[in-house]
Amino acid sequence: MKNKKFKKINQLFRTPIEVTLACSGGPDSMAILDFLRQGRKKIQVAHFNHGTDQSDEAEDVVKFYCKQYDIPVVRDVIKRDKLTGESYEQYWREERLRFLHSFECIVLTAHNLDDVAEWWLFTSMRGNPKIMPYKNKNICRPFLLTEKEALCDWANNRDIPYVRDPSNQDFRFARSRIRHSIMRDVLEINPGFKKVISKKIKQSYSGRENAN
Repeated sequence: MKNKKFKKINQLFRTPIEVTLACSGGPDSMAILDFLRQGRKKIQVAHFNHGTDQSDEAEDVVKFYCKQYDIPVVRDVIKRDKLTGESYEQYWREERLRFLHSFECIVLTAHNLDDVAEWWLFTSMRGNPKIMPYKNKNICRPFLLTEKEALCDWANNRDIPYVRDPSNQDFRFARSRIRHSIMRDVLEINPGFKKVISKKIKQSYSGRENAN
């Protein structure tokens, strides 16, 4: 462990001094919260309670950390019933986006390189491979070049509290099957797959910035 070389937290673009961070209480967003705090950012946290059995525990973790460092928390919770025929993944995503889009400021998320790789595989299987955009209206994703392992290392080595979402292990959800089964096969066939995705992220970001 002493000689382990830890991966870096990389930023696709510089984050402002005053930031609002979407923080779920999971290892990725809690690591980014601590990373930004240690970078002397003035932080506000946006927390969305998904209304699941584990959500209250995650909210308590976020509030506990933020109380230690006088970080304000704005929270919201599911406000509508799941529509017939709507998957839980879609349901949670749309409700979370509704909340984050309600902010008049830029909101940062902790989406990382592994998320982008999984999204590319998911959309590929639907016939239209896509790179997760670095921006969606007021939502910005500056950490798309950072591997999930780097965020977990940050949280674990600094004893940052977090809660793991049990749905991440539930193979009823496509993202879980991709993450724990398909992605392993892809990396075995092509160990450089994440480097390919990193290059696509940089090309996508460069192209949009030049267009602006």
